[in-house]
Amino acid sequence: MSGADAAGYPRGVKLGVDVGLARVGVALCDPDGVLATPLKTLGRDAKKNSDVRVLARLAREHAAVQVFVGLPRSLQGRETGSTRMAREYADLLAGELSEPAPGIPVRLIDERLTTVSAHRALRESGLDGRKHRQVVDQVAAADILQQAVDMQKSLQRDVGEAVEHGTLPASTELD
Repeated sequence: MSGADAAGYPRGVKLGVDVGLARVGVALCDPDGVLATPLKTLGRDAKKNSDVRVLARLAREHAAVQVFVGLPRSLQGRETGSTRMAREYADLLAGELSEPAPGIPVRLIDERLTTVSAHRALRESGLDGRKHRQVVDQVAAADILQQAVDMQKSLQRDVGEAVEHGTLPASTELD
C-alpha cells in the first residue's frame, strides 16, 4: 500500500463502489486520481456475499490503496434503508480487506443523485435505454470515485467516513 502524500491522503489506485439490491458497480482511478473509469458490474449476493469477496480480490489485484463506497442519503441528508445497506456492505468489505493487516481502508462517501446522473450521462451519450442497466452501476461507481478524489485534491486531506469493521451501530434511525 502506498503511503499518504504530503497532502494527507494516499496516492495510488482507488476503487469506487455503488451498492444496489441486485448489482454492485465498481470503478477505479489512476494512481494520481485524475480520472475514474468504470470497471465492472458484480451480481449482488446478499446471502453468501460472494460479491464482497470478488470485490476484495479486485482491490488487491489492482493494488488499491483505498475503496470508496457510496453512501446514499435522502435529499435532506437523512439515513434510509439504502444507507443502512451501504453501511453493512462497507462493513463486510472492510472485514474482507482487513487481512493481511493493515489492509485496504474503506471509506463511505455521500453519493446523493449519482445513479440519476449516471442515467442522464448514458442517455446523453446515445446509449440505448435498455442497455443502461448493464453499465449504469459502473458509471455511478465512477461518479462516486471521481467525487471522492476531486474532494481529496481540493481539500488537501482524506475525505469520507472511515469504516472500521465490526463497529456498525446496532440500529440507525431511518427516514
